Amino acid sequence: MRVPRILEVWKLGTVNYLDALKLQERLVSDRRAHRIQDTLLSMQHPPTYTLGKRRTDHNLLIPESEVQTMGAELHYTQRGGDITYHGPHQAILYPIISLRDIGFGARKYVEKLELTMIELASLYGLKACPGQAGETGVWIGDRKIGAIGVRISYGITSHGLAFNIDPDLNYFKHIVPCGITGKDVTSLKRETGIILPAEEIIHEQLISCFVRLFNYSSVTWKENPAILLDNGKTTDICR
Repeated sequence: MRVPRILEVWKLGTVNYLDALKLQERLVSDRRAHRIQDTLLSMQHPPTYTLGKRRTDHNLLIPESEVQTMGAELHYTQRGGDITYHGPHQAILYPIISLRDIGFGARKYVEKLELTMIELASLYGLKACPGQAGETGVWIGDRKIGAIGVRISYGITSHGLAFNIDPDLNYFKHIVPCGITGKDVTSLKRETGIILPAEEIIHEQLISCFVRLFNYSSVTWKENPAILLDNGKTTDICR
């Protein structure tokens, strides 16, 4: 008899990157200790550049002081992947799930994340696909629409994917996105040229694609929960 698999989804709105990082670390610890079930964080960030654990600083094309002048932040992380940008009008999913419980290896997990974004793009008539060898993420032709950077610790995932709905693509001009030269970054808005539905709807469509591809039997929702930080204080989440 198949055991029902339940996913708890947290819809968080706009979250500062460091707050999101601390939240993920706490939830990874809780998931590993079986204090929580599989959890999916849905959010977006203020303008933020992040580097993976390989520390490819040379792919940041401007001085760090200029990043701050632009009103953006720069953070170093322990995820895989190269430098990327997160910002408003992007749909971000951070799965905190046990790969051992679902019987996935790292490769299959990343493939499912790619398919999640590919399926979302198909809802808008776009044919997206995984990148070629050495090209991470999801592409439409030679234009990247979705990025993936994950961390897996003791079989528990964190970090995840970012799908471009309609972010300011000028921010990508200051980096070599994901370390891939000579390729453009695009968005759902740019590729479709249509008036898109409310971004909350697109976020929910992305979540629905994730739920289906990862075979969850039911979903529980947390609408805009307060984040409890390591110091015991809570932080407000913007909608």
